[in-house]
Amino acid sequence: MKRKVLVSAPYLIPALERFLPEFAAAGIDVATVEVQERLSEAELLPRVGDIDGLICGDDAVTARVLDAAPRLKVIAKWGTGVDSIDRAAARARGVLVCNTPDAFSVPVADTTLGYVLCFARGLLAMSDSMRTGAWRKTPGFALHERTLGIVGVGNIGAAVARRARAFGMRILGTDPVPPRPALVAETAMAVTGLEALLAQSDFVTLHCDLNPTSLHLLDEAALARMKPSAVLINTSRGPVVDENALVAALERGGIAGAALDVFENEPLPAGSPLRRMANVLLAPHNANASPAAWERVHRNPIDCVLRVLQGEKAAARPAAPGSA
Repeated sequence: MKRKVLVSAPYLIPALERFLPEFAAAGIDVATVEVQERLSEAELLPRVGDIDGLICGDDAVTARVLDAAPRLKVIAKWGTGVDSIDRAAARARGVLVCNTPDAFSVPVADTTLGYVLCFARGLLAMSDSMRTGAWRKTPGFALHERTLGIVGVGNIGAAVARRARAFGMRILGTDPVPPRPALVAETAMAVTGLEALLAQSDFVTLHCDLNPTSLHLLDEAALARMKPSAVLINTSRGPVVDENALVAALERGGIAGAALDVFENEPLPAGSPLRRMANVLLAPHNANASPAAWERVHRNPIDCVLRVLQGEKAAARPAAPGSA
């Protein structure tokens, strides 16, 4: 019986053709599925019964999906975050889960600083104003005059801290795992608790992975601790923020603005109040955009699946936690 791999990672599929000869040489058939962002459990269930490997995006790989895939040996996540995969259920069934740690740190960190600059310098507001024919000065401030709070000081958070330090920002950081002493020294980071960080920061940027302790980490109470002049940036995972609470905080002026690359429901529903807010910058889960980073993340899951299905399971490293 020929082995089969299902590829449901939406950003790999357009580039897949050039990798197909490698699968063919290994005697592996490859199937794809039309997917916009991710597949639900219901969408996966009828497609996994005869697969030996899965290369996925943020698909809902639940215990039910794993039970429906008796031949499955390996799940390779396109990217870093594996919160949509039931890793405990996979381990119990002998299915290896692998990812690409530190996959998108550079482009996500660049995106974060881009958002900070847009708000600090009023760039988009001035551009929109000019298009109406106005000639109106917009107040702004230099970054060295402001404080950046980083929630989650892993690879991405560290990259953000280094960039912010280059602009002279005061940097606060919080993480259940203490940041590396060398990073703290390099960036002059003050390590603090979440409540103090929220109260003192002019920008709060989220770089934590999604797990039971980070679900709705920024809820109504947390948002209420932020300055009315502060801006929230989320390029981690949508459910880290209670979206309803965020909308309420923005509507009442509890915070000054938000920049969101991720959402609780993706794609963002057409009727979301966030779409009509002038003080909110929106992007379609695109902070990871980078040809070099994408090429590495194409390559790594393919190599992982090929190694496992060709009997080299020991050479394939299991997934490390982190956000995409």
